[in-house]
Amino acid sequence: MSVEELHAELVELLGPRGATLELRAREKASVDGAKMSPIITEQLPLGLADIVAFPTSADEIAAVVAAAVRHGVGITPRGKGTGNYGQAIPLEGGLVLDMSKARAIIEVGDGVITAEAGTPMIALEQAARETGQELWMYPSTAQSSIGGFLAGGSGGTGSIVHGANHQGFVAALDVVHTATEGLVHVEGEEAQLYVHNYGTAGIIARATVRLDPMRDWRALYASFNTFADVLPILKSVALLEPSPRLVSADLPEVSNALPTDPAIPEDRASLRVILDVETIDAATALIESAGGRVEDVREGPQASVRLSTLSYNHPIEWLQKTSPGTYFHLEVGGDALVDRIDEVHAVYPGGMLHIEGKIDRPIGMLAGVYESPEQVYAGIEALKELGVGVHSPHQWFVDFEAARTQQLAASTDPRGLLNPGKLVADAAVPGMGKLTS
Repeated sequence: MSVEELHAELVELLGPRGATLELRAREKASVDGAKMSPIITEQLPLGLADIVAFPTSADEIAAVVAAAVRHGVGITPRGKGTGNYGQAIPLEGGLVLDMSKARAIIEVGDGVITAEAGTPMIALEQAARETGQELWMYPSTAQSSIGGFLAGGSGGTGSIVHGANHQGFVAALDVVHTATEGLVHVEGEEAQLYVHNYGTAGIIARATVRLDPMRDWRALYASFNTFADVLPILKSVALLEPSPRLVSADLPEVSNALPTDPAIPEDRASLRVILDVETIDAATALIESAGGRVEDVREGPQASVRLSTLSYNHPIEWLQKTSPGTYFHLEVGGDALVDRIDEVHAVYPGGMLHIEGKIDRPIGMLAGVYESPEQVYAGIEALKELGVGVHSPHQWFVDFEAARTQQLAASTDPRGLLNPGKLVADAAVPGMGKLTS
């Protein structure tokens, strides 16, 4: 491996600011949101990049990968670094491929939008809205890049109707392999093979994802005396027609940790919904029938994005900020989150659930007071016995269709240069598992 020779080649390709060996830049490119996990935090730092490259287009991404392959240097792809699984940490050093500058929106078509990997999701949403359309979904971190969301994310705002990001959101991809030079175009089912595998079988350089006709959304905030008052209507709210874009709820303790907002009163359970303007009256009736009250209804795209940032793992992140080093979280799902919530909370000391209303079954983030990895893994088994589906975010390995990805990578990355250390056998990872019960 010759990092110095690679650096010289990349400077010639990208210009003097297109690649760096500077320690501060390498350190910055070698961290992500892994500190949300106390288990991973105990093991940090996990790796340090030897070199960082900043391509500005899909073609440059392909050229950088080709150069790294020629020099035998491993490549860790990176978007905005908002993933919380350590997936962008260069475990074995090498090159960090920072794609955040490759952010051109190529085309907005009828029902699809094409953009380069570093394009923020919020920019895609804004471009789509200018044509009377909107994204099927975007993550709770709306500034996440499209490449990072597809390679490492799962779902988000809009997933009530459309499911996870591997369930049809992707129409086509241009990916980069190490076995061949240049961009490889894949569509349909073939494109799905590259979703949620951290770039271990091919790096997403450009993506075409699906759009819906734009709707007139409102951000509704409601509050309740207790979390138990919210749960019975959660599914009914998610089933409103036209369907909501997001349904989120928190216990008073979690709500108190969120940014101060008069629509999120202190010491009350919070329900937050992005809903079609036509369903405001129906949602209000459901809320009031459960003893709740509507605190505010806000309009405009920014209001919806703001509410999105208070969904999925973000409430737990705010909770962690109130007491650093205290809490961990798990991704959970299933009807037990409603039917057996007291038992679910009791699995861990200080157990608190953030819940997302879905059409089929609720999902959420369960927080607890952290004691040890063994405590976390033992609790996972206890949750499964309650009928709760669990996914542990406390590892940095590919945990979705890992065997399928290994089979693909055998031909696309035979030397194992793509995100080294992230593609391993499931059995080697404690607590690994899909969100299934």
